[in-house]
Amino acid sequence: MQTRSFIVLFSLGALAVTAACSDSAATSGGGGGRGRGRGGEGGAVPVVTTKVVQRDVPVDIAAIGNVEAYTMISVRSQVTGTIESATFHEGDFVKKDQLLFTIDKRPFEAALRQAEANLVRDQALLSQAEAQLGRDGSQSEYATLTAQRQAQLAEKGIVSKDVAEQARAAADTSAGTIKADRAAVESAKAQLVAQQAMVDNARLQLGYTSITSPIDGHSSNIAVKVGGLVTANQTELTTIAQVEPIFVTFSIPAANLASIKNNLGKTKIPVTATSQDSTANVVEGDLNFIDNVIDASTDTIKLKARFENHDRRLWPGQFARVSLRVSTISNAMVLPSQAVQTGQEGQFVFLVKPDNTVAQQPVTIGQRMGDDVVVEKGLQSGQTVVTEGQLRLEAGTKIQTGDGRGGGGRRGGGRGQGQGQQNGQTGQSGQNGDAQGQAARGRRGE
Repeated sequence: MQTRSFIVLFSLGALAVTAACSDSAATSGGGGGRGRGRGGEGGAVPVVTTKVVQRDVPVDIAAIGNVEAYTMISVRSQVTGTIESATFHEGDFVKKDQLLFTIDKRPFEAALRQAEANLVRDQALLSQAEAQLGRDGSQSEYATLTAQRQAQLAEKGIVSKDVAEQARAAADTSAGTIKADRAAVESAKAQLVAQQAMVDNARLQLGYTSITSPIDGHSSNIAVKVGGLVTANQTELTTIAQVEPIFVTFSIPAANLASIKNNLGKTKIPVTATSQDSTANVVEGDLNFIDNVIDASTDTIKLKARFENHDRRLWPGQFARVSLRVSTISNAMVLPSQAVQTGQEGQFVFLVKPDNTVAQQPVTIGQRMGDDVVVEKGLQSGQTVVTEGQLRLEAGTKIQTGDGRGGGGRRGGGRGQGQGQQNGQTGQSGQNGDAQGQAARGRRGE
């Protein structure tokens, strides 16, 4: 009898627990469903949007270039001697024709004085030869006249023929002497010219003892100090690099060569360079040189750009980021690159409609410029696209932009979900209480 009472009580308790669980589940499901329903009916997804703009877009090619001095001069002595002084400091910026070094002048001054003395001697020898020519010329003229008179007298029988022939021989000898004297004069003149050249050379060698800068530029270290011996045309004293203007050499893919050649003769092709220092500003220049051969191993072409570099931001030997402007796309459709998404059917954007819903618009992307891209197909100027918040969007989704449109529905959905969760928690608490009471009654019946 007691056993049947226990079974009946246990069955009634189980039924009560089942009913309580059903009521709690119904209450919880109803509350949650109402919360989600209110949020889904009026909710709007917050996004960030922008408009498609139409403007001219430059097409640039980026590369890494090497800065080269416009001119690099190796300063060497053209005479052999001892360095007497250096009139600049290592690393100074020097001007053209500025004195850099002086070499001991005494040997060259002595050589110049000797050459000048020889020149004076040769001038005297020339004068002597000319005087000798004049004297012999007078004697020759007298001998010629004497020979003529003796010939006339011999015809008249006044003098013998031997006398006349002797006079003629003397005249002929005088004429030969005149020719020799004239040759001596010409030789003296040639010797004078040669000696004048030796004087000029000695003066030039003396001038080489003062070494000046051939260009404006930046000097390197001094290789030979004061008192050191230098050998003509061999010893390098220092180097001077011209940095105003300056070159930047870089390479680009050979596929862009045609565009560059088409624009090179018509207008200046702008080039910008930035040193590796992140704080450095952009330096502007223009393309100056195209190599005459393509590097077959890399399929690139070597180019060289010229920069005025008045502020000396670029320095020989450093690397620089180079941007070459190949062409300009006119009236291009431009939007931020973060607006473009990639799906199974290709690239697309979320296009905002007038009713604040979005549609997936396929696009064809062209040139990229930093954070922006050029849209070749799919969009028109002035259209609005989503740039942030695309992960929560699909075709037809209602959006809330930065101006606050569509915000109330989203907040209502949040409240509905909160009420559903609260009701569900209440039902769960009741289910737990009924189960505890039923277990207590079962223990008392036993």
